[in-house]
Amino acid sequence: MDMTIMSPAFVFGGMIPAKYTSDGSDISPPLRFCDVPPATQSLALVCDDPDAPGGTWVHWVLFNIPPNTKELKEDWPTDGRLADGSCHGVNDFGSLGYGGPSPPSGTHRYRFTLYALDCELDLQPGCRRHDLITAMRGHVLAEAQCMGQYRRR
Repeated sequence: MDMTIMSPAFVFGGMIPAKYTSDGSDISPPLRFCDVPPATQSLALVCDDPDAPGGTWVHWVLFNIPPNTKELKEDWPTDGRLADGSCHGVNDFGSLGYGGPSPPSGTHRYRFTLYALDCELDLQPGCRRHDLITAMRGHVLAEAQCMGQYRRR
């Protein structure tokens, strides 16, 4: 079976509710993970906007998520290092944790990409997406993606 990631807040390709954007409460949406490979030692998550005018905009970087994690609840804490050992990187807003959609114009896509890794990563909280991508190289067992869209009111 293939690993999956989904959100009970929106269907794949559907509109992300304003609650999870800068027009609302700007909290992270709930996410659920299924069929994580048994050899997984950690999970990593990146949320980005490939439609941003200046190039892909990073909204969330989270890594060293325990492999038995089945969900991230709505409004996930934004501390650098969380109680379960997972760590936040810096998003392109310059802060730790989730930063919701706030497209300058038009409808944008927001990709939530989950990676199953064969190791824990030797990265510090506050790293950037490019650091995560580099550290994951050669360690990805599986990858899954959920995508939602948003257009400002």
